[in-house]
Amino acid sequence: MTLSKDEILYDHHNDGIDRRGFLRCMAWAGAGALCVLEGGVLNSYALGHGGNTTKVHKGELAFVQISDSHMGFDKPANTDVIGTFKAAIDKINALPIAPEFILHTGDISHLAKPGEFDNVEQILKSAKTSEIFYVPGEHDFVGDEGKQYLERFGKGSKGSGWYSFDKKGVHFIGLVNVANLKAGGLGSLGADQLKWLEDDVKHLKTSTPVVVFAHIPLWTVYPDWGWGTEDSAQALGYLKRFGSVTVLNGHIHQTMQKVEGNVTFHTACSTAFPQPKPGEAQSPGPVKVPADQLRSVLGVTDVHYKKGQHALAITDSTLA
Repeated sequence: MTLSKDEILYDHHNDGIDRRGFLRCMAWAGAGALCVLEGGVLNSYALGHGGNTTKVHKGELAFVQISDSHMGFDKPANTDVIGTFKAAIDKINALPIAPEFILHTGDISHLAKPGEFDNVEQILKSAKTSEIFYVPGEHDFVGDEGKQYLERFGKGSKGSGWYSFDKKGVHFIGLVNVANLKAGGLGSLGADQLKWLEDDVKHLKTSTPVVVFAHIPLWTVYPDWGWGTEDSAQALGYLKRFGSVTVLNGHIHQTMQKVEGNVTFHTACSTAFPQPKPGEAQSPGPVKVPADQLRSVLGVTDVHYKKGQHALAITDSTLA
């Protein structure tokens, strides 16, 4: 499901939003509104406006997703990825809700060079959060099949970098679908990771909110460009019994959202450069936009969970 700005049911005068509008708000990159479930009522807060702020209360959880920083990229689509990545961190630091941690959903680097990884780690030190969790993108495996990525970001993980953890009653699962990726091919999880995933969720209660994050989308966005994961159906089958599942991905450098049963799929913008919409170019790749418009097509994703509520509030905001 992809929605235009004209389809958003958002009231800018009283910041009210209905349930249908909430789902659409989730899909609008640059909405500039934080949607939060409070006491079973949906409320929205405009990002960057001091009068509309809120705090995280006991049992609630706020975190941020960033993706596709492509540190080292220097083509015309963005000659200053350091600057736009710093702008993303500034955006996070200015959020009305301080995130407990950051999820980076891959393509940290552009060519997996040591200096590229160094730059990302150095910039992230300024983020006002205590933890950062990563999964790799295919660009992070260039040349060494992910050896350097695993040494830096994959300590304690399994296989090519998959792992899970728990925060305030939410179970997080980081998956890797870029190992041995063929050019233009669909992502793949593989038998070993799928078996691990099945075992990982067996002990969880069906009421446990689950957040899955991986680089390539776990739903088929556009197979002609490899925008999907070939064995995702099996992975999602292990999650069907849970009442709330949120899947966060990157890779396609644009915000798309789909709700299918108990699962909300959400892809994030890049902090480096945009890519074309599915089928609107001969192939995926960096899209050059006028310099004064670049930050309006780059962004971060803010996620808020309140204990006792099923849905997670997801808000995209641009770097503009």
